[in-house]
Amino acid sequence: MHRYKDLKFWQLSRTFCKYIYQITSSFPNSEKFGLVSQLRRAVVSIPSNVAEGASRNSNKNFSRFLTIALGSYYEIETQLLISFDLNFI
Repeated sequence: MHRYKDLKFWQLSRTFCKYIYQITSSFPNSEKFGLVSQLRRAVVSIPSNVAEGASRNSNKNFSRFLTIALGSYYEIETQLLISFDLNFI
């Protein structure tokens, strides 16, 4: 098992969650179930997948969950770019 709370990546991802929640709080109400929901779910999945992967018994399984977390990051990056294009940020 890995000590995920000691991982800098996990710590930073929690801070990232806070920033995404703050940023999306100013989005239009019409995006509550659109980009806001997508961004918030994706950002929460990053530290969640790191924590879940840390509970696995092998580095291979842990690596798989880190890959999923990275995929969520790319999803967020794309959604933030779209939000910028729409002048939400």
